[in-house]
Amino acid sequence: MRAAVLEAVKQPLVVKELPDPKPGPNEVLIELKAAALNRRDLWIIEGMYPGIVTGVVLGSDGAGIVAEVGEEVSGRLVGQEVIINPGWDWGREERAQSDAFRILGMPDHGTFAEYVVVPVEYVYPKPAHLNWHEAAALPLAGVTAYRATFTQGQLAPADKLLVTGIGGGVATFVLQYGVAIEAEVAVTSSAEEKIERAVQLGAKSGYNYTEKDWSRALLEEFGAVDVAVDGAGGPGFVQLIDVLAPGGRLVNYGVTGGVPPVCPLPKIFWRQLRIIGSTMGSPRDFERMLDFVNRQRIRPIVDRVFPLTEISAALEHMKRALQFGKIVIEIQ
Repeated sequence: MRAAVLEAVKQPLVVKELPDPKPGPNEVLIELKAAALNRRDLWIIEGMYPGIVTGVVLGSDGAGIVAEVGEEVSGRLVGQEVIINPGWDWGREERAQSDAFRILGMPDHGTFAEYVVVPVEYVYPKPAHLNWHEAAALPLAGVTAYRATFTQGQLAPADKLLVTGIGGGVATFVLQYGVAIEAEVAVTSSAEEKIERAVQLGAKSGYNYTEKDWSRALLEEFGAVDVAVDGAGGPGFVQLIDVLAPGGRLVNYGVTGGVPPVCPLPKIFWRQLRIIGSTMGSPRDFERMLDFVNRQRIRPIVDRVFPLTEISAALEHMKRALQFGKIVIEIQ
């Protein structure tokens, strides 16, 4: 099979031929139709991720057809269209993942390949209203957004929601989820065209976070927010605290902007704010996310599609942060 392999950090992935994998007990072999990029892939390649192992096929998101099943798996699965939950071994506690938790695509061979072997418990029916590209775009970002927005953020209809860094995969899902339940949504970005696109998708307003007084403008025009979902951190994190309503929730799932330089504790305790961390999602989150996507007929926003042979160009596109939505790799 063709696969994109991490042979060394800080080097392009190598698309090469590998032996076709075989499923073991309680595993299935999936013939992949499409995969999708995540920031995690870029961080691994750049050597900015813990426990890096080389010689591994990267890729966490994928959708395809069950081609073969191992022992103890029903043969009726063969031929079914499926997507993969990339979060494995979450553990028994819903409140946080176990120490054994890992993400598909290192150390296990991932989805940037024609075939992947997956434990059957992490395989789910592909939402029927999605095409292959949309289905591949859903799993990792979709469940991360679901847990951050609903499980941790407890977003409710009519709440005011702020989504930072719109255009990224998770942020775009958070926007779509908020709009779907009729929350009032505002977004931030450094690019006016991304703000305009978010408004077209249902956001009420948007603010350029490179402007000094953006948070004041938000409070005057949109009002204080009940829930803010952020994947950046960085110096602007303090302004997110400023725009929260009393008792508001700030959910963070990443630090692409770096560690915040200060922590304004008086504002946090006096205004009864909650700062909540969120990572990926449990199997229960994944199942609820799929049910929500099916009921609301949500279609992931696909920015661009690249063939597997052009995966380096796809990663460069992500590195430049020009995308709005998910970058998809067409496998076959």
